[in-house]
Amino acid sequence: MPAAVLTAPGQITLTEAPLPQPGPGEIRLKLEGCGVCASNLEPWAGLPWLTYPGEPGGLGHEGWGRIDALGAGVSGLAVGDRVAALSYRSFAGYDVAPADRVAPLPAALDGQPFPGEPLGCAFNIFRRSDIRAGQTVAIIGIGFLGAVLTKLASDAGARVIAISRRQESLDLARHYGAAETIVMDDHWRIIETVKALTPGDDGEPRLCERVIEAVGKSWPLDLATALIGFGGRLVVAGYHQDGPRQVNMQEWNWKGIDVINAHERDPAVQMQGLREAIDAVASARFDPTPLYTHRYPLGQLAEALDATRDKPAGFVKALVELE
Repeated sequence: MPAAVLTAPGQITLTEAPLPQPGPGEIRLKLEGCGVCASNLEPWAGLPWLTYPGEPGGLGHEGWGRIDALGAGVSGLAVGDRVAALSYRSFAGYDVAPADRVAPLPAALDGQPFPGEPLGCAFNIFRRSDIRAGQTVAIIGIGFLGAVLTKLASDAGARVIAISRRQESLDLARHYGAAETIVMDDHWRIIETVKALTPGDDGEPRLCERVIEAVGKSWPLDLATALIGFGGRLVVAGYHQDGPRQVNMQEWNWKGIDVINAHERDPAVQMQGLREAIDAVASARFDPTPLYTHRYPLGQLAEALDATRDKPAGFVKALVELE
């Protein structure tokens, strides 16, 4: 099968790899496509603790396609079923996954791409955020995750303040229901703007009941700390795997906030979010189509990774198409 291999930082080689065989309790997936994740960028840039080359297909974990083989003992699934999978070698023609980590895609989604892992991630973040009607929710970083969360929070009856660097990202947030948008440029100006948008009954700003940080950098995390109100919930959705962070524990303590690391590692919870996302898209409660802005063949995975890093005009998410 064709497979992309990260042979060195900044270098992808397209190779022919052995067709994987499903073991007991596993399925083999003939992939239609796989999303490109921002978490791919650290190994793409090069990290000292990583080993190169990686395994065939190894960066891909947002795949979908059709089951073409079943391992021993698999029930409830059949060859030909179209599914989204939680698997980890999906920048290739085929991948294998435990049968309990794939979710069938209904006929309503036929012909549509479905990078299930990031969609499920967004739904899990939303659940952990405990957003309620009438709350003011700041979402910092309107990329793929931030856009999905804007829609979910707005539909829940919250007033969303979207904060992002690019005007086109803020326009996307408006499309998905944001009530207010703020350009992410000056730290203190953003704080003062949010204060002005959140007056309390006593004349003092109450700030936000919920703040979701969806960038994965230190400054947005500091900004989230400044925007959260007393007794609020700060939700870390950004990917912070490139080194330690320092946080303002004094302010966290003074405000009495809850801090949620919304990265799920329990496969059962990951699957819960995936199934919720499938239901939302299939029922037309959520349309992710505007988020799939750039598409590449497998042989251009390097270009897809560069675009994910550099964010050319109009970019939200790249998909690698395998059929």
